[in-house]
Amino acid sequence: MSEEKGKGISLRKNKKRSDKSKKGGPPVISAPRQISAPMPAGLGAATLSSAQNNGRPSNESSRSGQRLDAPRPRERPQRPGMDKTADLVKRRYSQKITQLPSDFGNGMPMPDLPQIPAQFREPPPSRDGRPPGSSDGRSFKPDRRQLADDNLKPDQYVSQQLADASEDEIRRYQDELRKLKNRNSTDLQHSVYQNRTQFMKISKEAEKLKSEMRALKQLMSELTSTLEQTTLNANSEGDSISARKAANRSSVANLEALWNTQLHQLWKRIEGSQKYLPAIPGRHVIWQSGKWVELNSATWKARRRVHLILLNDHLLVAAEKKQRSEVSQSSREKKPAQEWVAQRCWPLQEVQMADLASKSRAGSKSSGANAINIRVGNDSFTYAVYPGEDADKVQLLSTYRKAVDDLRKTQEVETQERGRAQDSYNYFATRDANILKKADLMETLTENVVNNRASMLVDIDGRQHNIRTVETELDQLDMDIALQRFESAVMRVEKLKALAKNIRGNTMVQSIITFKVNERATKLANVLIKQLVENNNWMTSVKQHVMWIVQLGFEDRAREAYLEARGNLIRKRSRQCIFEGDLPEYIFQISYIYFTIIKNTVDMYQKCFPQVLMSACVKWAKEHVDAFNILLDRQLSNVDRSLPVWQECMDQAVTHAGMLTEVGLDFSELVGRRADEVEDRPVGLGVSA
Repeated sequence: MSEEKGKGISLRKNKKRSDKSKKGGPPVISAPRQISAPMPAGLGAATLSSAQNNGRPSNESSRSGQRLDAPRPRERPQRPGMDKTADLVKRRYSQKITQLPSDFGNGMPMPDLPQIPAQFREPPPSRDGRPPGSSDGRSFKPDRRQLADDNLKPDQYVSQQLADASEDEIRRYQDELRKLKNRNSTDLQHSVYQNRTQFMKISKEAEKLKSEMRALKQLMSELTSTLEQTTLNANSEGDSISARKAANRSSVANLEALWNTQLHQLWKRIEGSQKYLPAIPGRHVIWQSGKWVELNSATWKARRRVHLILLNDHLLVAAEKKQRSEVSQSSREKKPAQEWVAQRCWPLQEVQMADLASKSRAGSKSSGANAINIRVGNDSFTYAVYPGEDADKVQLLSTYRKAVDDLRKTQEVETQERGRAQDSYNYFATRDANILKKADLMETLTENVVNNRASMLVDIDGRQHNIRTVETELDQLDMDIALQRFESAVMRVEKLKALAKNIRGNTMVQSIITFKVNERATKLANVLIKQLVENNNWMTSVKQHVMWIVQLGFEDRAREAYLEARGNLIRKRSRQCIFEGDLPEYIFQISYIYFTIIKNTVDMYQKCFPQVLMSACVKWAKEHVDAFNILLDRQLSNVDRSLPVWQECMDQAVTHAGMLTEVGLDFSELVGRRADEVEDRPVGLGVSA
């Protein structure tokens, strides 16, 4: 013991104790414990001693990464207060700070955060927490699909959309509608321009295709006629040649007279034929025969005798008329009765005739060999010639083919004539619907249609020009007016007027072009006057529009429209003044409005309109001064003239009337005068007071 005391306290473990602990089992390391509160003063030493008594290592040994059986370095001997100090250090490192010290934050201040750009900034919420745009959180925007509905009821639609909207929301909704209207107007103008261009291209392609189809149709008709002519036999060719020679008369007048005589004889011989075949120029009988019978299509038995008459444009079938038994013999001798009654009549282009000789049945060989079938639409009829009269059937078939071919050629010629008429200036004139209302112009056009039908060239300043160029210029003028290209439209109108004035030797074309140009000039002037009235407060706009209207020759309409718009402005502004009991203040407002607008109107009129029209502006100013006097007299009717209020109101009116001297007018003497006090004498530029 004395030796141990002499050596001092050692931290090395006794080998014997360590051997005993090894024999007792592996060392057990306790789990770490969190220190959440200050530990008592003697708790550290007690814990260490208990851990040594239990044979368990301390916390320091468990936290170190050294093995338990590894040799430890020699440590300094511990002092009695050392365990307490170590415990305080551990508590400081693991303690949670809940309160900041008093001197925290006394250093340099932190810089402010930069602001978010306006395009990325969210709009501030409303007072009640709803997003901006509507009172209930939804935005009022017009629905284009609902507005495009033809059955839309505006009052009901507005009441549904803006039932709970505020004044600002209604104003925003109105702005959205105005933007939508402007966008639709721009889209419509572009679509009109595109559709017009496409229509012109399609028209040119259609004209080209139509000419090609005419040529193809003519070639097909020539091929068909050639094939039909080769199938005719010698007898039919001889008959057609003889008929052609018989038809050739010395003159056209004799031929027309012969055709009329044959047609009248047909009317007398066949009852009711005049109803089907009225007299028209060129109608005549080609072939006829009464040696035919109508057959039943099912039994092939004869039903009645018929008479077939082939004309150049129709096929007439007449049946035998039944004689009445009570008719006396004497009446028959006095007036010969008609033997035939018109039964059916068809246009020749609707008739299809076929020979039934190749389709005859074995039981009725003789009837089928002499029969023909006529089909018109869904109706079918069968006729047979008398036995032994086969030549009539052959002649009918050949004559029918020739008549159909001649009718086809005639229709082709008429189609070509109509095509030439479309290429002439007559088509150019009548393509405008408004020109049809001019009776005198259409009458002159009808008289000249034969002589000038194919006239496509006009003489302008000694040079030949195609009339299609004039049509193209008119189309360009229409597009300029539609797209509101006013400067280009006015220049084009002047160019077309000069072109129409220089046309020589063709008064018809000159009158038509002049009519069309004047019509478009009137339309352009209406658009310009409307723009002038809408922008009557701006000097630049008024001056430009007046210059264009004067070039078109409508300065009188521009003057009347401008002065009327300014008069409406005076009435509108004066009605916005409200009388609140202060009479001098009210008179001051009214007089200032009247004479300021009159002065500005006269000033703008002098700079924009020709000087020869100035008298109309002076007259307009005089009329509105009289209107102001009437209003002034009505307001001061209950005020005594001896009172200062009356004198103050009159002084204000006279002072404001003095502004007119800046534009060369002096109406100071007329201010405040009654209508019965004004003498009938000339005032200003010939304007009576």
